[in-house]
Amino acid sequence: MASLYQSRKRRNAIAMGLCVGATGIGLAWLLVILATLLWNGAGGISLAVFTQMTPPPNVHGGGLLNAIVGSLILTVIGVAIGAPIGLFAGTYMAEYGRYEKLTTVTRFVNDILLSAPSIIIGLFIYGAVVVPMHGFSGIAGALALAVIVIPVVVRTTENMLLLVPQQLREAATGLGLPRSVVVQKVAYKAAKTGLITGLLLAVARISGETAPLLFTALSNQFWSIDLTREIANLPVTINNFINNPDPNWKRLAWAGALIITFAVLALNIAARAIGSRSATK
Repeated sequence: MASLYQSRKRRNAIAMGLCVGATGIGLAWLLVILATLLWNGAGGISLAVFTQMTPPPNVHGGGLLNAIVGSLILTVIGVAIGAPIGLFAGTYMAEYGRYEKLTTVTRFVNDILLSAPSIIIGLFIYGAVVVPMHGFSGIAGALALAVIVIPVVVRTTENMLLLVPQQLREAATGLGLPRSVVVQKVAYKAAKTGLITGLLLAVARISGETAPLLFTALSNQFWSIDLTREIANLPVTINNFINNPDPNWKRLAWAGALIITFAVLALNIAARAIGSRSATK
């Protein structure tokens, strides 16, 4: 009996050691990436980065104002399109069609979209929107981001609503409330924190996407908020600048990468904080 206990103890120690080692490797690479970004990008952060336009090549100075504004516009529109669709689809799957065959099929397709490379989504929007419009546009870029948002919100909405106790719905139904009111006033209210967390994670997911925007919105060196034309955005601007030998462009590319990284990090921390607060209530 003692030998069996010692054997299990050794195996537990080995498993724990492997887990701790894997965690350490992951954290080490994360620290290396953050340190590299800070080392190369901190020197390029200045007020001009947020107040001046992207400069032409071989010109000192300039900033990323048009790219930052363009990214914000694309992200807001993408979330505004994708989030309601994902919310309604997730609500149907959890509240109205929980045991329907359509829900099973939708869940399967949604899982495929969640794991699909974003470049595939970019190619799809390129063929569906860019080619018929005969040019790249902010509309196409926002639609590509919306397609990425939808499966994230669908999954989060369904999971959060399924966690709401069924007794709450039954109590509200027993008072004579229609199903739509039960969903709005009871289910949504109980799952509100989780739904907000899912929305923040969706925003973080699309904030740094480059591949779909290369095929849809492309980029623009000048100030433009015309969604029917190419529009500047941080991911593509960083991609263009970092591949150019101009040292000023490289400096701005590192600064832009640092901005995106800390924006995504802040969104993930906010989502985790909201989720933790919900779990403790």
